[in-house]
Amino acid sequence: MDGFYVGGTTGEGIFMPASERMRLAEVVLAQVNGRVPVIVHVGAVALGDAIALARHARQVGAVGVSSILPPLYDTLDVLVQYYTHLAAAAPDLPLYTYLLNPNLDAVALLRRLMDIPNLGGTKYTGPNMFEFRQIVELGAGNWTVFSGMDEQCLFAAMMGATGCVGSTLNFMPGVYKAIQRAVQTGDYAQAQTLQLAANQVTQALIEVGFQGGLYETLAMLGLDCGQPRLPRQPLTDSQRAALHRALETTRFRELVAL
Repeated sequence: MDGFYVGGTTGEGIFMPASERMRLAEVVLAQVNGRVPVIVHVGAVALGDAIALARHARQVGAVGVSSILPPLYDTLDVLVQYYTHLAAAAPDLPLYTYLLNPNLDAVALLRRLMDIPNLGGTKYTGPNMFEFRQIVELGAGNWTVFSGMDEQCLFAAMMGATGCVGSTLNFMPGVYKAIQRAVQTGDYAQAQTLQLAANQVTQALIEVGFQGGLYETLAMLGLDCGQPRLPRQPLTDSQRAALHRALETTRFRELVAL
């Protein structure tokens, strides 16, 4: 792995109290021990919590902070105010917006945020590769732009993504590294073969309930992470059995081993 993005949507940071999120950041950074960069997601509905989390992330050694578009912040004006205050809380760390809202004009928002001196780029979670490329070009090579949709890793790499941050990377990161290497060498046929194989695994999780499916998948690999937090739901016994059957029809074990 080239780095970690901690406490994002998959990590359920937004469903955790600030104290637990701080503890999460401390444990991860202690375990990583400087071997790879760690970006901490600090987004919160309460701006004060987000600011406290950003300051804490800086203190414990994060190389950057990131934030979702907080729920109920539904205009560009309020989002600009939110990100401006958050960036100022840790002015020596890059801030990465986390764009996960198909109804938002992401390019327009980033244009409004370009005056923030420590804006480092973004994590874009969506399928619109035209919009994705506009964001890459807006940064003029100075931004870090992560793709956040596992199913689109190949196409985002072709559009200039710096890297991929996603949910199924928790158990099969090697396949996405292989996709990126194939794109870099121009072997797009191999990249597509790998992407389609990974997408079959992703689809198996989606069909039973993605977050519960992710927890069950990790448990299958000997990593018991408990159960999802509300409002996410754990799998029922029938869903668990269906997931196991579905994964047997994919290249799951092979992809995990990469």
